[in-house]
Amino acid sequence: MKYYIIAGETSGDMHAANLMHEIKKFDNNADFRCWGGDLMEKEGGEIVKHIKDLSFMGFVEVLMNIRTISKNLKFCKTDLLSYQPDALILVDFPGFNLRIAQFAKKKGLKVFYYISPSVWAWKESRVEIIKKSVDKLFAILPFEKDFYKKHNCDVDYEGHPLIDQIEKLKKQFSTREKFITDNNLNGKKIIACLPGSRKQEIIKLIPEMSKQQQFFPDFEFVIACAPNLSDDFYFSILKNNQLKLLRNKTYELMHHSHAGIIKSGTSTLEAALFNLPEVCCYKGNPISIWIARKVAKVKYISLPNLIMNKLLIKELIQENLNELQLKSELENIIYDINYRNKLQEDFTYLKELLGGPGASKRIAEKLVNFYLQKN
Repeated sequence: MKYYIIAGETSGDMHAANLMHEIKKFDNNADFRCWGGDLMEKEGGEIVKHIKDLSFMGFVEVLMNIRTISKNLKFCKTDLLSYQPDALILVDFPGFNLRIAQFAKKKGLKVFYYISPSVWAWKESRVEIIKKSVDKLFAILPFEKDFYKKHNCDVDYEGHPLIDQIEKLKKQFSTREKFITDNNLNGKKIIACLPGSRKQEIIKLIPEMSKQQQFFPDFEFVIACAPNLSDDFYFSILKNNQLKLLRNKTYELMHHSHAGIIKSGTSTLEAALFNLPEVCCYKGNPISIWIARKVAKVKYISLPNLIMNKLLIKELIQENLNELQLKSELENIIYDINYRNKLQEDFTYLKELLGGPGASKRIAEKLVNFYLQKN
């Protein structure tokens, strides 16, 4: 079968690559044409557009890049019809992918959506687009099943694929001593700093993260770099405050760290699955944040809090992300033993809620079988 897969972000690249790996077990003749990243390419995907050229976060940022987005949509539609896939697989990235879903459905293509768009957070009207344009929807968060049921929309929930990804990689990690030596770290306990993968996010977040180094001299602050951005880019933001940079080892960094300063998004859930005490942070364009606050229908922005439906990890957003508040929460998760223990107990329960291993395999099998049953 021929598969056309569209992922627009780093996390989507990872999940799509894992899905591709599993699809090949059920389809020996799988051929992949992709919008994605290096991981999808390693699984045999022909990359049409790379994620580094696709991701724009925030209402204002999207408007500023509307011409580029429009060109990408036009090109995608033409390329899709030229390739004529047996299955179109859309991975998250809703602003772009839902438009492609509508187009593809009208052209008679089979449309699968992997990793449900966050329509429960805002733009609930998008559910109707999904119902009309998507043949099969796969969700990865437990509460999404009930949400879509309320809208009479069929959705499959097979657990979260991060469980498999993390457990698989844990087996490959070196010891802490070797990790310290191999990466020229100083041997102190580590504070992992994950400022995201988009330039506009990183520019806002790294200065806030780097300020904390002065308050915690017994710890080493290490930044997980985005694979598509150079060291020079990070150093231009850090200036004289030179934190250690680490590339392509984000999970291993989480595994060996004592605490984390994590940008909102998938990384907050990843940190929780590594049992890493963390503080969630975000700072963006003020207008984009103002609009988001007006339209959002959720109380939290971090996935652990959303899944548990309570304030599990502290969220510091926009004006609340400042030197004193971040310092205060870091002190809690580093020095308060009871606070740490309770947080890690909640992380254990969170992992149970996300289901057992094998999510990517189960979804791949259902996807292939669904197509075969319809043809």
